[in-house]
Amino acid sequence: MGRHQAVKQVSSTALADYYSASQLRNDRWTALKYAAHDLVSSADRPKTSAIEKARDLLDTLEPIETYWSFPGRRGVAGLIELLVRRDYGAFSDEVDRIADSLATGSYRRPDGDLDDDDDHTKAVRKPFFEVLVVENSSSEGEEAERDALRAMRRPDDAFVYETVFVNTFEDALIAILFNHNIQSVVVRYDFAYRSKNSLKVLQRILSRVNKDYTNISREEHGPELCRAIRRVRPELDVYLVTDRSVEEIAGQDLGGCSRVFYNREDYLELHLNVLRGIASRFNTPFFTALKEYSKQPTGVFHAMPISRGKSITRSNWIRDMVEFYGMNIFLAETSATSGGLDSLLDPHGPIKKAQELASRAFGSKHTFFATNGTSTCNKIVVQAVVRPGDIVLVDRDCHKSHHYGMVLAGAHVVYLDSYPLSEYSMYGAVPLREIKHKLLELKKAGKLHRVRMLLLTNCTFDGLIYNVERVMEECLAIKPDLVFLWDEAWFAFARFGPTYRQRTAMHAAATLAERFAEPKYREAYAKQKVDYSKMSDEEVLNTRLMPDPAKARVRVYATQSTHKTLTSLRQGSMIHVYDQDFKGEIEASFHEAYMTHTSTSPNYQIIASLDVGRRQVELEGFELVQKQVEAAMAVRKSIAQHPILSKYFHVLTVKDMIPAEYRESGVETYWDPEHGWNDAWDAWEKDEFALDATRITLAIGGTGVDGDTFKNSVLMDKFGIQINKTSRNTVLFMTNIGTTRSSIAYLIEVLVQIARDLDAEQDYANPTERKVFHKKVHALTKELPPLPDFSRFHATFSPQDGTTTTEGDIRSAFFLSYDEAKCEYVPLNGRSMDKAMDEGREFVSTSFVIPYPPGFPILVPGQVISHEILAFMRALDVKEIHGYRADLGLRVFTQAALDQRTADQAKTKK
Repeated sequence: MGRHQAVKQVSSTALADYYSASQLRNDRWTALKYAAHDLVSSADRPKTSAIEKARDLLDTLEPIETYWSFPGRRGVAGLIELLVRRDYGAFSDEVDRIADSLATGSYRRPDGDLDDDDDHTKAVRKPFFEVLVVENSSSEGEEAERDALRAMRRPDDAFVYETVFVNTFEDALIAILFNHNIQSVVVRYDFAYRSKNSLKVLQRILSRVNKDYTNISREEHGPELCRAIRRVRPELDVYLVTDRSVEEIAGQDLGGCSRVFYNREDYLELHLNVLRGIASRFNTPFFTALKEYSKQPTGVFHAMPISRGKSITRSNWIRDMVEFYGMNIFLAETSATSGGLDSLLDPHGPIKKAQELASRAFGSKHTFFATNGTSTCNKIVVQAVVRPGDIVLVDRDCHKSHHYGMVLAGAHVVYLDSYPLSEYSMYGAVPLREIKHKLLELKKAGKLHRVRMLLLTNCTFDGLIYNVERVMEECLAIKPDLVFLWDEAWFAFARFGPTYRQRTAMHAAATLAERFAEPKYREAYAKQKVDYSKMSDEEVLNTRLMPDPAKARVRVYATQSTHKTLTSLRQGSMIHVYDQDFKGEIEASFHEAYMTHTSTSPNYQIIASLDVGRRQVELEGFELVQKQVEAAMAVRKSIAQHPILSKYFHVLTVKDMIPAEYRESGVETYWDPEHGWNDAWDAWEKDEFALDATRITLAIGGTGVDGDTFKNSVLMDKFGIQINKTSRNTVLFMTNIGTTRSSIAYLIEVLVQIARDLDAEQDYANPTERKVFHKKVHALTKELPPLPDFSRFHATFSPQDGTTTTEGDIRSAFFLSYDEAKCEYVPLNGRSMDKAMDEGREFVSTSFVIPYPPGFPILVPGQVISHEILAFMRALDVKEIHGYRADLGLRVFTQAALDQRTADQAKTKK
């Protein structure tokens, strides 16, 4: 084997270590920069190995740069020419220029039209993007078209762009999945299907499209590519240029194609359409209106002395507030709804337009802003949809706002149990089999007509994601008008990643609505000839159910904490609606619920931030989510392969978090040292549950430190690292769209330092200290209390109709506890409760009892306290338990109160 071949083989092995082509691209340009410096430093007699290394790096970059305007294929070709000419000085200078431009983003200012040192030009810098052109053209033809579009630029253009050319269907898909700068696509005609690019990391990108288009005729490549782009990156503007009948093409389903052009109509029209498409996404109706309002001279004879900053700037004592925040925030602070502004409670102007743009961005039929968090969003939806006495199936581990929402709505609640992860003191998610089982029980009891809603958390705090489409599809086969509420508080970002999007509520709702309307589906349903009502429950549980398209209604709501995972001020949230019966059945009650829970003085800054956050995700959400996932994957890989970290820590894998019966794909981990990266697309498409890679659960039992102490006393106090959730022996790290590679590096450094400190402590520990350490580790890894399931509602809060279904009247229990005479406290510790329970007494909780962590109720009003729940509570080592007073004990109903309620119910029956 020659030296050049050996170098290429090493490089090829290194390529497998990269999760994404973007990381590979950045690191290869950095490596080329240092390789070029080596060539210059030995310019008199450069080593053959240094030349080969530079050429090897260029060989890797050449196919990658096909999909970028800068430096692009031309830039790499120019470098290869300099290397061949042995002009190492010029080669090094050019590599420096390219690498620095990529690192700083200065390439986004084409033609050097702005001076970096000019503060004014920095302020007016035009946003830059790239336009992908798909056509079968020569290099000369591409250059001519690039120059023609550049010639269309005008000084008053709001944006500036460069073009990227590819000549196959597959290359177009790779480009939009790899190059985050692409905002518009011009699809021409007569181009081939197959890409000649065989670089594995790019082929992995292509595999995520997961659809075979090879049986499509060449003349259909253009329209089909428009549809494919819509599925993969729906935010992009797509323009189809055809040599066929425009009238015929325009009538086809082109996946939301922005416009169809005939042949090569003038470039100015294309240029203007491209800029108009970007302007539509860039538009922020309310933020712009608020900025304009802040510039107006106004006299305030209304509420809010802080408006225009008057109460602060005239003060002798609080002017430091202006110094900290600046004046703009106070100039924009007002209680007015006129003067170009709008009312959140009854929007007709810029807020209405902003919500419509958000609806487009997130794929809903209607979107509503909220300025007091997703807790309020949840209550709005529940109160709008659920009527007193309706049965609601609820994930028992959901956020407390849902439980309180059930109280407010007067719902009768059926709690669903998640599968346990007892080894890590956390719950997983609710299996579809459990949901179907509860629906079938209610159907058998003649109560299916009362079932109104299924409420699930997607994704869970720990990153478990449902197969949303399948859950809704199979449930609709049993209950065709079931309403779904998906709590996506931690999942707003998912819409903007192709892999993640398929498991979002709005995407699944649109997919099902489209499918049920297709003749192909109706034929398939008619052909199956299966009557589910004649099947046994076990057969139904084991069958992939198909809804009747003539009866099924797609009724889906999603609540999202925009501020948690996207750009928004705290408490900025959205409600997304995809309900085919919203207009006819829900709109009026939704409006009333919205008015009930929404402040008449909403914070305009939060609304403006939601508007701006929407702009951001429509223009760069794909890039930001891609980098967020990359950062998380880097953490997973770094910890798994680091010898000292793996001694004390373990990142929980797909296998750890999701039992095998819910993983049809067989995927066990995203990365392992033996096989490298596993493409998780199959898992996300097929499996009952998927794991959000951006939520990194770190098992820390090996440190001998519990989760709460590790979070506060170690990470925060010693190193300034902030995290949210812990369990008894885990901590949860989350990457977001603001996470940088530097912050990832710092996290790894901190974990390594902690591991080294532990090593040092053990090296100098005496036998007794080591014994104590191992005992702590054993307690955190082996002596874990079993996680209790929901026990049951007490008979007096359960159905009074002779059936055995499990729904409970949580509202009655909640308000019964308002009478202190009917409540008492019993000590948790000691044996008094156990002894009384053994003698037949049923202790019934008066309130929600919520330990943090895990942060969801282990007891709800009206629930019978079981021995398992007592054992779990006694084993908890957390300091914060809402609804429980350590000095008094558990608050329960007196036996007399329960007996009296039972007697009253008996009288009512008579």
